[in-house]
Amino acid sequence: MADDNSSFAPVRWLKHAFAEIGLAAVFRSSLDAKCLMLQRGVRLFAYGGSTLALVSYLSALNIPDSGIGLFMTLTIAGDVIISFILTLFADGLGRRTVLLMGAALMVASGVAFGLSGNYWVLLAAAIFGVISPSGNEIGPFRAIEESTLAHLTKAEDRSDIFAWYSLIGLAGSAFGIMTSGWVLHSLEQRKDWDNVRAYRLIFFAYAAIGVLKFGLALMLSKRIEADPKRPERPAIASESTPLLGETPVAIRPRESILQKMRDCLPHITPASRAIFLQLAVLFAIDSFASGLASLSWIITFFQRKFEMPPGQLGSLFFTTSIIAAGSTLVASSLARRIGNVKTMAFTHLPSAVALALIPLPNTLQGAMIPLLVRHSLSTMDVAPRSAFLAAVVLPHERTAVMGAINVVKTGAQSIGPLITGLLAGRDLFWIALVMAGCLKASYDVGILITFVGHKPREEEHVEASPPDDDEESTSR
Repeated sequence: MADDNSSFAPVRWLKHAFAEIGLAAVFRSSLDAKCLMLQRGVRLFAYGGSTLALVSYLSALNIPDSGIGLFMTLTIAGDVIISFILTLFADGLGRRTVLLMGAALMVASGVAFGLSGNYWVLLAAAIFGVISPSGNEIGPFRAIEESTLAHLTKAEDRSDIFAWYSLIGLAGSAFGIMTSGWVLHSLEQRKDWDNVRAYRLIFFAYAAIGVLKFGLALMLSKRIEADPKRPERPAIASESTPLLGETPVAIRPRESILQKMRDCLPHITPASRAIFLQLAVLFAIDSFASGLASLSWIITFFQRKFEMPPGQLGSLFFTTSIIAAGSTLVASSLARRIGNVKTMAFTHLPSAVALALIPLPNTLQGAMIPLLVRHSLSTMDVAPRSAFLAAVVLPHERTAVMGAINVVKTGAQSIGPLITGLLAGRDLFWIALVMAGCLKASYDVGILITFVGHKPREEEHVEASPPDDDEESTSR
């Protein structure tokens, strides 16, 4: 018996390890959930690759820096509007339909960037299409995918699923940046390829990945669709409606186009609206700080202060991205033990302090220490935050609330780079990083005070739901 038990010990240890890092939850997840996670990895690979080429491509077209800055600002503004509209109507129109529309916009943007060198054509393609100026999420995809994953996943598995969803995206972006860099480097070494032609190939590849994402969206089943709960509209009584006895047949007015559009809007309960307002304020503070210390600005800070060559910069920040991706698995295990809110605050707060410390050392090695600490902790709050947000609103509200939260975050984040640019121009770069760290720390304290011990709305919904007819008849 001892031999039998020892022979199964490695199997038990492997099962325990899979459970701790969340792979067990991924294996248990539905095919739709796996497909959504794969879509995120493919999409972020495209975002990472296009981000590396975007500014260089616009510069190669002789567009001045002021025009490039305006281009990025308007791209983010367009993303806010398009994302808000699509996520607001996603559950009414169909989640798969909106995901297919987003993939089609990716394809259109990639083709436009690959064919045209006109500033206004490219700007229109970026605003009305899907182009990421920072390598991060853009468009309606994330809110819809996270809402759908919460819909498809049991509450106890959500932290693990969101951790892998985040990890796959971060890894996809890191490898997209690296792949695009090596492809561009190889093409630029050839005499028959100029810079503009090489950059356009990257955007044609971006469009091809959009086609792949379109195909993955077609594979999703009807189980991803929401089951919205809207208040019943009263029936209109007619002269033939009996006064007593029989239940009348509802006679409803003919719906106008405006009423049909209104029906696509989700019904948000007052409790969820109150939670949304609290979260919107806190997330806006955190996102504004993220805009002050965006990855592109941090790279520029290291490049200017320590005169690092592009090769060393690429290696350093590829390493930090991989560390950030791996740390998300630790977050899911920690969230199961201390809860989502405490995991969000206790991992993000040291990261905020590390961010504020980055500009203080005068040596590269000294500055790399807080940088590595920051990136090893900065993404550990992402999966617990998504799981927490999915739990504090009702299931039929998730897509709209998550979409609105993303709009608030993107809008707040768009302001930060402008302020950092003004400070950097006056050789006050360090103020932006210290300010960002302090704001992020205030967000962590606020989220902990406001939501620690907060009861999931799903539990309230179950407790408040009326008993079944069978239970009522039994009690009588």
